[in-house]
Amino acid sequence: MGVFCRPHVGGMLVTPVHTEKVPASRIQRKRSFHWMGWDEDLQLPSSEPASEIKRPLSKIKRSSSFQQLYLASDALPLPLALTNKVFVLLFIAATYFLLKRWNDKRRSSIPLHVLSFGEILAIIAQIGSVIYLFGFFGISYVQGDLEKEEDEIATTNCSSIMKLQAPAPPAYQAHVQLKGQVLKENSDEDIASAVASGQVPSYSLEAELGDCERATSIRKTAVEMMTSKKLDGLPLSGFDYSSVLGQCCEMVVGYVQLPVGVAGPLTLNGRKYMIPMATTEGCLVSSTNRGCKAISLSGGASSILLKDGMTRAPVVSFPSARRAAELKFFVDALDNMDMLCNVFNSSSRFAKLQSIQATLAGRNVYLRFRCFTGDAMGMNMVSKGVQKVLDYLQRAFPDMDIVSISGNYCADKKATAINWIEGRGKSVVCEAVIKEEVVSKVLKTTVPALVQLNTLKNLTGSAMAGAMGGFNAHAANIVSAVFIATGQDPAQNIESSQCITLMEHASNGRDLYISVTMPAIEVRRTIQESSCTAPCRFAQNKSPYYGSEKCRLNGDK
Repeated sequence: MGVFCRPHVGGMLVTPVHTEKVPASRIQRKRSFHWMGWDEDLQLPSSEPASEIKRPLSKIKRSSSFQQLYLASDALPLPLALTNKVFVLLFIAATYFLLKRWNDKRRSSIPLHVLSFGEILAIIAQIGSVIYLFGFFGISYVQGDLEKEEDEIATTNCSSIMKLQAPAPPAYQAHVQLKGQVLKENSDEDIASAVASGQVPSYSLEAELGDCERATSIRKTAVEMMTSKKLDGLPLSGFDYSSVLGQCCEMVVGYVQLPVGVAGPLTLNGRKYMIPMATTEGCLVSSTNRGCKAISLSGGASSILLKDGMTRAPVVSFPSARRAAELKFFVDALDNMDMLCNVFNSSSRFAKLQSIQATLAGRNVYLRFRCFTGDAMGMNMVSKGVQKVLDYLQRAFPDMDIVSISGNYCADKKATAINWIEGRGKSVVCEAVIKEEVVSKVLKTTVPALVQLNTLKNLTGSAMAGAMGGFNAHAANIVSAVFIATGQDPAQNIESSQCITLMEHASNGRDLYISVTMPAIEVRRTIQESSCTAPCRFAQNKSPYYGSEKCRLNGDK
């Protein structure tokens, strides 16, 4: 039996993700904007209403890049690369000239200390080049050292910000009194009665009692009093409740035990894996294990990662559809993408903006940001970058109203056509050729029968039902079981299990070719550190896609 508690932080957009250390050097400094050819900040005078702006985007002059950082090289009159080349060539030329002159002096017996005007200039040029080169590398070293110090400050600040953004528990009065004494000095029955009657806030028990297990027991008793039903089947002892306090779950009354089975080994891309599955559905693990056996006996399966990008789609509103269209044209312009990438990428060391898809609905614009997020699922990471881009766009479009950081065009935890077509998270295709004898001995059927069944059931039947990405037998069962066992978000099974299964004859009709295409698998590598998630972290180590390096575009790994 395995103990499972899924890590979760309440709130619309706050989910536990890989904690990132944001370098302060990549945090955008306040600076005049030059992308439109102006040295002024893009703000309207207070006397000019937003509706009277008349600056056609086609006439706006943009620079090639968005400057966001102050660097030591900014003091140079020429671009850094050109300045380096000038001084390197100057050093080489001066050295060559001096060596040639001194060689001539030795041949003609001229004293070396007797210098001509040209030799003096060459020595000065050589010394100047050496000073510059030492200074250049010295600045780089010092600046890198300063960035390390700033990283620590930035990490501390970001941690504080995330703590402020996380939904805090409701405030309560410390040291609640009950019967004239401190709460924890009362009996458990009296405290439970006070909680049931509303005299004592249930959420304050852990802080007031200083004992998470006692608080859980009292809360459970209070629930039994309020519902007049016993919760004897809900385990209480044998769990470290302090490990989930403020992290995984609130108002705890116990924990749920789920059996964790393993299927496999599954041979995938030349390596063998055991698949952890937490489920209460009988025969699910055994049938999955039989499929793994059939694949492995036939030489294994191969997988290819087609896309890897988490999405977030804010919705913004304008006074008119014309202004909304101007934002769309601005975002769609290729020469603006580098600038927006710089703004977005400055929010994180790992976040890399891939694309922005703008769609209009009247005067409202839905901006679907796609971003590479490394090993994290990345929804918080993407949201931070999106907020920076929106703040930046508001300078160019002061009449833009940010309605929501998520406009459901993402689309998260919903079966949608855009996820099915465009993908979200990791888009993966896997394939295998099952030998005829394996189909007969392991699967107890024939190749023609399987091909016909897949066509009539998974394809035609699902189409008749109007399925959205449900062209499979029961992918949701397996995905949910693996998600729970590895600490993923079970609610994201909705889009992650969107899958189409194809079966065809192979090897002149003898063998079975099978493939599954899943365009929106939403998983993360790192989960919160606590004793309740220890089984999940162990199970993650056994799963095939533990870490972004496990699956590449070329399918080599």
